[in-house]
Amino acid sequence: MSSDAIMWRATVLTLYPELFPGPLDASILGRGAAEGHWALDTVNIRDFSDNKYGSVDDTPAGGGAGLVMRADIMANAIDSVPRNDRRIIYLSPRGKPLTQAMAHDLSREPGLIAICGRFEGLDERIFEARQVEEVSIGDFVLAGGEIAAMALIEACVRLIPGVLGSASSLGEESFEGGLLEYPQYTRPREFEGRAIPEVLLSGDHKRIAEWRDEKRKEITRTRRPDLWERFSTDGPIRRSNNKEPKT
Repeated sequence: MSSDAIMWRATVLTLYPELFPGPLDASILGRGAAEGHWALDTVNIRDFSDNKYGSVDDTPAGGGAGLVMRADIMANAIDSVPRNDRRIIYLSPRGKPLTQAMAHDLSREPGLIAICGRFEGLDERIFEARQVEEVSIGDFVLAGGEIAAMALIEACVRLIPGVLGSASSLGEESFEGGLLEYPQYTRPREFEGRAIPEVLLSGDHKRIAEWRDEKRKEITRTRRPDLWERFSTDGPIRRSNNKEPKT
């Protein structure tokens, strides 16, 4: 990596910095960091507590169960981080869904600042006050945002040039072009009476490409009818036309 290149950087604001880097330090992601393609740092939100107990939350206005993370403490944590044109993302079930198109967009930006919530979430005022956008990794609830932040960061980092061993494989992955990936096979040629499809052993690259394309369509149609409907209506997705707007 050239010395004048801008490194993609993720900063994670969390109550549990000891959870990082975790799996982000393994395999191709760890190697990519070691080679200088990207970097990760954490900020402990408790460092900005205004009391000796290190608490960062309080009871919800209007009553109700649980605790809410305070806007003033969170603002101080956010303000301690150089933004450098990075988007601030709060991992939240009510956020817009994380998509491959969003990951591509983020991977081309300077990086991101991820906020990991706990308890009942953040005081609503912080979103407008610090231009925080909400992103969801699925229709389910976790105990905190740390695992979701790791998923978001991994989805972006693997798309950074130089991180993945073979960039050519990216174009045929699930969601690229709006379809799921085709089935994969390797040795042995036969496994418990199940053989590799003959077309894949034919050496006929045109037939293989056609078979894979049909399988992508078949799998998408049967397993993700929502994606298939979008593909049938709009055709293959062009990433350049799917820029996620900043908030």
